[in-house]
Amino acid sequence: MVVSGNVVAITGIDTGVGKTVATGLLARALMRGGVRVMTQKLVETGASGISLDILRHRQIMGIVPQDEDRDGTTCPYVFGYPASPHLAAAREERRIDPGVIRSATRRLCGMYDLVLLEGAGGLLVPLDGETLIADYLRTLGCPVVLVSGPRLGSINHTLLSIETCLARGLRLGGVLYNRYGSSDAVMAEDTREVILRHLRACGCQCPLVDLPDLAGGGGLSYEEACALTGRRPV
Repeated sequence: MVVSGNVVAITGIDTGVGKTVATGLLARALMRGGVRVMTQKLVETGASGISLDILRHRQIMGIVPQDEDRDGTTCPYVFGYPASPHLAAAREERRIDPGVIRSATRRLCGMYDLVLLEGAGGLLVPLDGETLIADYLRTLGCPVVLVSGPRLGSINHTLLSIETCLARGLRLGGVLYNRYGSSDAVMAEDTREVILRHLRACGCQCPLVDLPDLAGGGGLSYEEACALTGRRPV
């Protein structure tokens, strides 16, 4: 383990499920509660310069880009080709070194109370030619917050992600149920109930928290953010 309890990973059931907004909202809620929190992106593809997801975090948090954003600490690898990290790196004849990411995380841990580490895609996305993102997160020993939602197909993807956490020794800290864009209330409620039942059937007592529509002024409370990240409210 290279961290000491002050890193929480934010992953999703798939790409485009809302990890970036969820990470920003978690950071904002914790920051408003007095926690010195910073977000980090494991790797970003389809961009250049400062990570677009990191800039979105800062926008949601209501702060300007930080020095750690400009020097690459909060996202050590940014690739232009919009693909899985291993392929995007290969297209630029580069290779992702997990040690570089760990060093950046370690630096942030020394500066902040908590680091929220947003992944790329889902848990079984290749980080490099040998390591899956789930494998990398296991080496950190940090809890994982899983972002899900009510769209068609998410039951299968969510249950598979939960079982991946259990099978690979990842500690599931909670599930964020992203309701943004939900148009079928019946499906949304049923999907949420199926996920909750599966969590309990697997012996997971972690919270399942609804993530309301950010466009409608929604967000997370400090207490909800603490429950998901394993912090004790003060």
